[in-house]
Amino acid sequence: MESSNCSQKLAVLLTCYNRRAITLECLDSLFCQELSVNMSLEVYLVDDGSTDGTGNAVKQMFPDVNVIAGSGNLYWGGGMRLAWETAMERDFDFYLWLNDDTLLLPDALTTLFAAVNSLNENSGSFPGIIVGSTFNAITGVHTYGGSIQIKEYALDFRPVVPSGSLEPCDTFNGNCVLVSREAFHELGNLSQEFTHAMGDIDYGLRAKKKRIPIWVAPKYVGRCSNNPTPVWLDNALTLRKRIRNLNGPKGLPPQEWSLFCRRHTGWRWPCKVVKVYLRVLAPATWDRLRGILR
Repeated sequence: MESSNCSQKLAVLLTCYNRRAITLECLDSLFCQELSVNMSLEVYLVDDGSTDGTGNAVKQMFPDVNVIAGSGNLYWGGGMRLAWETAMERDFDFYLWLNDDTLLLPDALTTLFAAVNSLNENSGSFPGIIVGSTFNAITGVHTYGGSIQIKEYALDFRPVVPSGSLEPCDTFNGNCVLVSREAFHELGNLSQEFTHAMGDIDYGLRAKKKRIPIWVAPKYVGRCSNNPTPVWLDNALTLRKRIRNLNGPKGLPPQEWSLFCRRHTGWRWPCKVVKVYLRVLAPATWDRLRGILR
């Protein structure tokens, strides 16, 4: 998929752990994409200590993929940072974040780069960040993509559903996100402070603060189901289990959640920190106070 005469270079960044079939299906949907004649594609996949043979299977089926061994405790944030650190040495024109549970539609890259070309032609400015949206393959319902911050310094967001035209947004989920070289040079890598969650939303909000344009692509680019409800929100489970999950790397670890709130909610950050624990410790009280604590 690469030519020595290519004028645009695209790096695709993924991280995976123990879901071989899903990862392989994602890569297959990627390598089925049609690229324009002036574009090359290089894939960087961090296999974070999989024990199900994911890394070896990728090497066999997709030998052009750069498989990078992780430490086994990188999670999404660390895995994506390592993939980006490796790719950035070649100074690509664009970097595409891709979750390995996202299946790209056949025209996904065409859709994303048509958006880039439209922005270049109509505004003459650099494209910033283009967000690809996904939907549930069974229900057809929107699942992940860009979102608008409902109120400044609040952590309530409204999804931006593809409308047929480019739409601005404030931040995004990291399922399929095209970051231009210019945006990357301004923002750098994902924040090392976030282990698993929050890193993608943080990146978008940091881009917003620096006035880097973020656009939702006009059409859906992939299929992806919603993640299960976080364990810490399941009131049917014991309080101990919910707190353990909340404080774990896949929840909202206290130090990381506090930093996220301080960074993005201004002087209100203590209230934002407390409300999560109130939601877990006293759900009935939370239901009564949630409007006040927004």
